[in-house]
Amino acid sequence: MDEHVQIIGAPMDLGANRRGVDMGPSAIRYAGLARELENAGVEPTDAGDLLVPRAEERDPDTDQPSEGNAKFLRETADVCSRLADEVADTIDAGAFPLVLGGDHSIAIGTMRGAGRDADIGAIWFDAHGDLNTPVTSPSGNVHGMPLAAALGIGDFADTEWANVPSLAEENVAIVGLRSLDDTEREAFLDSDVTAYTMSDIDDRGIRAVTEDALDVASDGTDGVHVSLDLDWLDPKEAPGVGTPVRGGVSYREAHSALETVAERDEDEGILRSLEVVEVNPILDESNETAELATELAASGLGKRIL
Repeated sequence: MDEHVQIIGAPMDLGANRRGVDMGPSAIRYAGLARELENAGVEPTDAGDLLVPRAEERDPDTDQPSEGNAKFLRETADVCSRLADEVADTIDAGAFPLVLGGDHSIAIGTMRGAGRDADIGAIWFDAHGDLNTPVTSPSGNVHGMPLAAALGIGDFADTEWANVPSLAEENVAIVGLRSLDDTEREAFLDSDVTAYTMSDIDDRGIRAVTEDALDVASDGTDGVHVSLDLDWLDPKEAPGVGTPVRGGVSYREAHSALETVAERDEDEGILRSLEVVEVNPILDESNETAELATELAASGLGKRIL
């Protein structure tokens, strides 16, 4: 990882089913992100926020896919395309992109930018699989579809703005999975994506599981994208998220996982991009979840006690 980190805000809430996550980038910054990054030994520069249209000004049903339902798909395509350019330009300039969401649909843009001139793998720290498509999604919310979009699954097969050709299913690992729709479960069983559930973490420990996920994501690739959804943690640790699921990782387990990522990057230089998503200040308690997001981002970028 480069010592220069460029912060890119993507205040998107069009992919979620609850308002407020668009304020996530501001809440994370307010929680002391720049200070935490400096304590991690990196030099942060803030590129500001991408312009995202307001939901009240747009029709969610415009430009629907040929089958199924995907709300605000035209707007999501526009924001993710611009985010991809921003991420790719950051990497080309010799800096490391740290993207702040916003809902998880922004991962489409982050991965397209990170994978523009390189083969990438991805680690998904998340309670959910995000492998729904417009046909299988019960809600039509795109924040439940970014992995399917990036991998070109189902209706996303011919969607140029979403597909990441340099990302292969066998180089994607999800850590902490505990909530799937029935059709999404079938999609996982039919795919080459590696899923580590909370039971795997209970049985083997977070460090061993994260090491295995890093092996999967880095095998034969030029770098690894890390996507951190705050609903990965137990709601008692991170209350400010839109889709909480009980039984998530603890505060210490989360830090251990991100520290493991940083240690591998220090040894092998594998980290290519990082995003932190789904912080919703409206649902938070004293900005607790945003503060946790800053700490975990810093751990992933090398912050240590000693």
